[in-house]
Amino acid sequence: MQTCDGPVPSDLFPAGRPETLIALAGSPNVGKSTLFNRVTGQDVVTAHYAGKTVDVNVGRTEIDGRVVSLIDLPGTYGLDDTTEVSTTTRRALLDLRPDATIVVVDAAHMERNLSLALEVLDLGLPVVLAVNLVDVAQRCGVGVDLAALAATTGAPPVETVATTGHGISELMEAALAVAQEPPPLPTPIHRYSRQVENIISPLVATAERHGGVALCLEGRALAMQLLEGRADVVAAVKDPGLLRVAAEARSAFEHLAGERVTVALQRERHRLATEVGAGCVRRTQSPRRIPWERLATSPLTGIPMLIAALGSIFLLLFFVGELLAGLFSSFWATFVSPVIQMVVATLFGQGALGRTLLWGLDSGIEAALGIGLPYILTFYFLLGLLEDSGYLNAVAFLADNMMHRLGLHGRAVIPLVAGAGCSVPAVLATRVLSTDRERFIGATLVSFVPCSARTAVILGAVGHYVGIGPALGVYAVTMLVAVTAGRLMAWKVPGQTRGLVMEMFDFRTPSLSVAARKSWSQFLEFVVVVVPLVVIGGIVLGGLYETGWLWSLTTPLDPVVVGLLGLPSVAGLTLLFGVLRKEFALQLLVTLAIASMGQEAADLTAFMSSADIFVYALVNTLAVPCISTIAVLGSVLGRRRAGLVVAITIGTALAVGTFFAQTLPLLERVIG
Repeated sequence: MQTCDGPVPSDLFPAGRPETLIALAGSPNVGKSTLFNRVTGQDVVTAHYAGKTVDVNVGRTEIDGRVVSLIDLPGTYGLDDTTEVSTTTRRALLDLRPDATIVVVDAAHMERNLSLALEVLDLGLPVVLAVNLVDVAQRCGVGVDLAALAATTGAPPVETVATTGHGISELMEAALAVAQEPPPLPTPIHRYSRQVENIISPLVATAERHGGVALCLEGRALAMQLLEGRADVVAAVKDPGLLRVAAEARSAFEHLAGERVTVALQRERHRLATEVGAGCVRRTQSPRRIPWERLATSPLTGIPMLIAALGSIFLLLFFVGELLAGLFSSFWATFVSPVIQMVVATLFGQGALGRTLLWGLDSGIEAALGIGLPYILTFYFLLGLLEDSGYLNAVAFLADNMMHRLGLHGRAVIPLVAGAGCSVPAVLATRVLSTDRERFIGATLVSFVPCSARTAVILGAVGHYVGIGPALGVYAVTMLVAVTAGRLMAWKVPGQTRGLVMEMFDFRTPSLSVAARKSWSQFLEFVVVVVPLVVIGGIVLGGLYETGWLWSLTTPLDPVVVGLLGLPSVAGLTLLFGVLRKEFALQLLVTLAIASMGQEAADLTAFMSSADIFVYALVNTLAVPCISTIAVLGSVLGRRRAGLVVAITIGTALAVGTFFAQTLPLLERVIG
């Protein structure tokens, strides 16, 4: 067992460091999360690592009567602190000092993944190698010599197939054995080139004589961190002699390599990883298979495949989501709503208080689950299948040039397309972006994309009363606004869009069960975050309506709604209430219009011109998303930036709406 415990983030382990802690590390798309889900089942807690927005998953399982906590670290290619993901992974390994670290590698592409394993070994941590995807490797004619791999790395390897569970028990047994009694490893665990080792050796010798421990590091592990100039480790070292030797080693290394020591050492690790991988991989036969990866990344064939994939996501979210939403609404109205109404009426009566509570407890929960079940589950199930198949990398590669113009990289295309179905899962999907800047730009652009609820208003108002041409015009204006906003944010938001560096993996058959478990876990996270806010928001809005205070809001709203947008007062109230659920705005517009003007107001054209209807749908589309989206914006971006996204959408909606409110009547008179 590790005897040096680092600071343990309280939000991960409130009761303190677990007795047995195993970390799971690996690059993206090697089946790490699938392996984690296979080991832990549904006993999983998702949390932000201390001071970061990147999620880690924590699960508990029991092996041979022993309780084990397994922490799934973010997928990363290295610990170089160039991205928030790599920083989070490195800090977690230093802070938690896991009793064993399982590094997942791709059996078919060992040389790509071993660099991370070497870097974890350089931290002085006990490591077990999960040689995953051996079924895919076999189909590609690749075999792995486990004995050679163990001899060159000093880490015991275990072959696994996470999707079927093959080798999982053996892997966990090996991890527990290493956690209980780490095997004696050769010193150094693995050798870099002779020139590099000659530079490192004096620093290692000095670190071993240091007598103290910095961040639970000592010996070669401490020396390697000092050589790379890690600020947190340098700050923790109090011995000026050791710091002087470290500075001399860095200077010598940079002089030898002709580049920064961090870059040079990464290059050395990749060289060694390639060498180790070549020494333990055996080609058994020439694979005979369709080269889907090459087809998916070639512009000639990849772009049609991308259009088909994105179109399928959109159609399934739009039509399947709408179908499931309708079925859920019918189920709720038939079986759930009557029970809630009866309970509320019994406890609080049928007066204003009871009706106000029903806005949150009945309509509010229905609104949240009516988005979550049809759209969140559908989207994340589809995303899970694409991720598990390896196709997402091809999508990101093809869309990268286009997305860079908007201050993003290729991975952002999936959230933007998903936003056409529902903004909530689309905002959640921006977590795959590398930096705070990219997540901020991506979430803002997603907020402008017309979701299915806003599409219902566009088609129900503009399409029905004005015509399909003007309805398409609303979409065209919205797209122009989103592109313009993206270009402006790419220019004005501090920071730069990182280049997209990724591995291209062999496509594989996705696991339906893995995708289902993952999507259900993400849906539960949505429920915990969103439902309380929707209930509270519904009760507040219901209170305004039931007490009659709603109508008094027309006075402060009229200067904007009537003065700038040229809309009737009642329209402003429905735009405000649309924050509960966007398609509710159109239904409420008709209801309030009838209440204030009479039954003839059931026809929108009785009190609104064609230009008014166009402006109304446009402002409803561009303005602040629904309360569910606002909730997940806060979860992904933090309150301050979520508030900024809301302010940007409202300001843009009012500016664009005012422009068309002033120009459309003039255009109608000219045409007339």
